Amino acid sequence: MFESAELGHRIDKETFRGEVPKLREALLDAQFDLREKGAFPVVILISGVDGAGKSETINVLYEWMDPRFLSTLAFSTPSDEERERPYMWRFWRALPPKGRIGIFSGSWYSSPIAERIAGDLAKGDLDQRMDEINRFEAMLVNEGALVLKFWFHLSREGQKQRLKALEKDPRNAWRVTRESWARLKTYGKLQEVASHVLRVTNTPWAPWIVVEGTDDRYRSLTVGKVILDALQSRLADARDQNYPVAPPIAPKIDRLDVLTALDLSLRLEKKAYEAQLAKWQGRLSELVRHPGFGKRSLILAFEGSDAAGKGGGIRRVTAALDARQYQIVPVAAPTEEERAQPYLWRFWRHVPRNGRVAIFDRTWYGRVLVERVEGFCAEADWLRAYAEINDFEHELVANGAILVKFWLHISDKEQLKRFKEREKIAFKRFKITDEDWRNREKRGAYHAAVCDMVDRTSTGKAPWTLVEADDKAYARVKILRTICERLERALESDNPKKRRTE
Repeated sequence: MFESAELGHRIDKETFRGEVPKLREALLDAQFDLREKGAFPVVILISGVDGAGKSETINVLYEWMDPRFLSTLAFSTPSDEERERPYMWRFWRALPPKGRIGIFSGSWYSSPIAERIAGDLAKGDLDQRMDEINRFEAMLVNEGALVLKFWFHLSREGQKQRLKALEKDPRNAWRVTRESWARLKTYGKLQEVASHVLRVTNTPWAPWIVVEGTDDRYRSLTVGKVILDALQSRLADARDQNYPVAPPIAPKIDRLDVLTALDLSLRLEKKAYEAQLAKWQGRLSELVRHPGFGKRSLILAFEGSDAAGKGGGIRRVTAALDARQYQIVPVAAPTEEERAQPYLWRFWRHVPRNGRVAIFDRTWYGRVLVERVEGFCAEADWLRAYAEINDFEHELVANGAILVKFWLHISDKEQLKRFKEREKIAFKRFKITDEDWRNREKRGAYHAAVCDMVDRTSTGKAPWTLVEADDKAYARVKILRTICERLERALESDNPKKRRTE
């Protein structure tokens, strides 16, 4: 993949001076249009071998473009806070909003490549990581982002000469470190790993651009023109950038589904409820104080019919927790800041650290529920969301999070009863709105959406728990019992001594 970047590309000084003013003017115009339209973000990855001009190119872009609307993100060794969350978390948070350009110096590719070179990552694990990255980049593009990936290349001799030249220049000597020379010794391994990574992640939606880094003028002009062409083409493209990436939903041919199969007559009498509530709240309190929980996090996702009792269920959970240990995240309509990012961004930012609990009152499933039913997003958006949500949850669980998802379901008759009660009770009137009544008229559409959601996103590591919620007492105890059982299984799996005795 690197043959064309070892041909000795050069641009003479006169040509460079003649080209730069026109290029700078066009880049500023394109950047202005991007900012004015605010239709999509631009994500630029700068990767490559040491000495190939990565940081110099970033400096040139800041000189040629309006730096107020550029952001550069540099990533080195993860902090303790970052290590306690999914690998991609620190990149999720750094994504630029619509209308801006984000330059990543070091990206989601850096650690996998370095780990593979050092022998700390098996070939199969590397390929799995690359597959996850491909899916992440596909999600960014489907969300509207323009993703440009540059790999700056030098031959082994070219890198050696480049490092020597930088070392002799007082202005740039600081760029060459002991690690730079050490990495020169692993040049062959880097090329082997990098060529494989570039091959398997060279996708139609986010292809790699390999640039020879020997000549500063050639490198700068090439990168500038690639960015300009990509910006101008995208700004001029009036086509819908979304496209479905999931098959259509299969039609139902009978009345049986995961919701109609629930037994909503299940009840728990008052005395039994009080005993069970105390038992499971006490057990939950013990589990979140277990030493092993300090290496885990707990994420509770609550969805359900209007008036199904999500708030009451959450209150019974938090009654067993230390207020310093949990955060409740109520989810409503997205803000302007959130609309400028991928739809999962507002949930990414609330992923808890180890030893903490995040409770989502409504969740990322709004994309395949209310947004689908109410037409707040295109069909292509909610069709692809199933796979993107599964990927997100897979990363949470792979990082050690215990994810428990609840759908609270009530009958139409019980919902109507609760709506009328809320209208009569003064301190509950805020819970009932015109929108709640309007949603009742779309019961069929919401029923179908919930069934599709469960069928497509109830996975082995992140299954749905469907809660029969016509009886609040029964529902609350089932929620607490489910959380405790999931926590117990996770903590037992972390204890090798206990596993050996079973």
